[in-house]
Amino acid sequence: MASSPSTPSTSDLSNRSRIINRIERDVGVPRLADILSNRLAPTDLQSLLLEVYARRAKKRDPKALLDDHFSNRFTRPSASDPARLIEWDRVAFSTLPRVFQAVELSPVCPLGTGSVLSPISQDWTVSTIRNTETVADSTNVLAIECAVRRREQKNFSTVHAASVHLASSHRLLRGQKISIRPGVLQHFRLFSLCSSGRDSGNLQFEAETVRLHIGFFLKAFKRFLGSKIPLRVAISDFRSGAPRSAVRSGVVDKLQSSHKSVRVGFDQDRMQGRGYYGELCFKIFATPAARREQELVDGGDVNWTQKLLNNAKERLVISGCGSERLCELFGATDSRRRSLRTGC
Repeated sequence: MASSPSTPSTSDLSNRSRIINRIERDVGVPRLADILSNRLAPTDLQSLLLEVYARRAKKRDPKALLDDHFSNRFTRPSASDPARLIEWDRVAFSTLPRVFQAVELSPVCPLGTGSVLSPISQDWTVSTIRNTETVADSTNVLAIECAVRRREQKNFSTVHAASVHLASSHRLLRGQKISIRPGVLQHFRLFSLCSSGRDSGNLQFEAETVRLHIGFFLKAFKRFLGSKIPLRVAISDFRSGAPRSAVRSGVVDKLQSSHKSVRVGFDQDRMQGRGYYGELCFKIFATPAARREQELVDGGDVNWTQKLLNNAKERLVISGCGSERLCELFGATDSRRRSLRTGC
């Protein structure tokens, strides 16, 4: 989410420009990229690309499929234990506050869902030839669904319209090449929350909703990991050098009061997420046995429904937990594994 790159680097853009120029020279069609992107209707470009890939697919043989499946960073299966992921989903969905509605998302979303709503590059996603893109961040898609449901309310532009709270567990596919340790793939499962509503003044919606999201994850982690795993919450108030009283009393103090075993405090030095989140953001950390503290959740308020509904009074809070990261860092105990296998 907030770790998404904002834009391609200058070197990336320069290299891409050289490649496009070479292609246009090789095929003898000047400004080919401009023609395809600006002069063809989206449906015409789709028809053209469908034909191109249909012809290419006919030339392939089974061995090429086998080789691609093994070597393509997008296609390898996850190394995570499916039973452990299912168990986390079961715990998480059963812990959701009643105001949340679970949503099973499509594998694809409208083209530009990531880059139009948030300050990330289109390279972050895998675009398709049917004018869609694979879901790279489920919170963006949930934001659109929230906007649809808000708009369906006749009084959505008033304080009387009901807030919308959605949750999803979805496998994401990221387009950029990730230079990280072996075993972590381009795709991973994210458990995400998205809450939209109307500005009620003095950060009330943002504070209450951030507290709602954090409270859910803390409760779910305790159920999934047990009560002995140390948890910590770090709140950042991006609109003020020092935390505002509304944030201190409405978020930190209330969370600390209701979750006494959890360390809750401020991180005003946080730089990650500036320009992505608006007023408030937060992280939740946990410490595995004999290991360093690890980040599990990132979230905060964004302006996406303001853009979607063209209404500056709309408010939106998102958050997400990488399910495979959680399950990898905190493997099931031997007794827990036996219980999952036997159903006891």
